[in-house]
This record gives sequence, C-alpha cells and structure tokens, in this order.
Amino acid sequence: MYDVTLKTLAPRELVGVPHEGSYMAIDRAFERLGGTLMAHNLFRPDMCMVGIYLDDPDLVPEDRLRSFACVTEGQHVPTQETLVHQHLEGGEYAVLRHKGPYADMHKAYQWLYGVWLPQSDREFRDTVRFEEYVNNPRDTAPTELLTDIHLPLK
Repeated sequence: MYDVTLKTLAPRELVGVPHEGSYMAIDRAFERLGGTLMAHNLFRPDMCMVGIYLDDPDLVPEDRLRSFACVTEGQHVPTQETLVHQHLEGGEYAVLRHKGPYADMHKAYQWLYGVWLPQSDREFRDTVRFEEYVNNPRDTAPTELLTDIHLPLK
C-alpha cells in the first residue's frame, strides 16, 4: 500500500519547542518556533522542519501527547528559554513517504507498524520516531504535502 525505503542516517542535532496535546495541533508549536528563530535572526534557509513524537496516540490520551516541533541544524542555535535542543540518533530507519493531508497520516502509521514491520522481520529500535516535512503547508496544497515518516530499526 505504501513504499518504504531503508536508510542509514547520521546523528542529527535539532532545536525546537515542546508541544503537549493533539498531534494535529503541533502547527502552533511550529509557528512559535519559526517566530522565535526569525525574531532572534537565527533562521537559516538550510533548516528543515522535523516533528518528534514521543507517545502512541492509540494508547495515550490526546491531551497528554508529547511532541517537539523542531528544525535541523540545531547545533548552530544558542540555547534560549523557549528553545530546546534535541538529538536524533543515527542508524537504520524505515522511511515511509506519505503524500497528502497530515490528518491522513494515522493510516500510514497503522500500516507501517501493523503490516510492514511484522512482515519485514525487523524490530523497532527504542528511540524517538520522527517526521521530516519535505514541503511547506503554507505554499503547498494539502493533497500535495510530502512527509517522510521515520521508524527506527534494530
């Protein structure tokens, strides 16, 4: 149903802001992050948007879901009250490219974890899962949004 690519990634340093609540509301955290970076003249064009998701929305109540709205190249951003540094472990990842609205990604996650992972004979590595946003929802139609979902593997 979806294409999955195996990729080996180098460790990455991010900077972001925490978000608690519905994952569908993380856009507010991205707005806060962008505003902070722009206000302090820290935004760089080579930064990519990354969402880190710490909880399973099928198991944790929506109001208690924890996540971070981040950008790459975080090692170049000084620590501030509103910004939190995050580290993504390097290693092997299964990467599913989702095309379409963010609201439809839950189906892709269910397929990745419920169908692909058991059939792959691979195991989930205990580290954060994350999404990398390939294009920007400000200038991209919802049906054309591209998101790379990263599943860490042992």
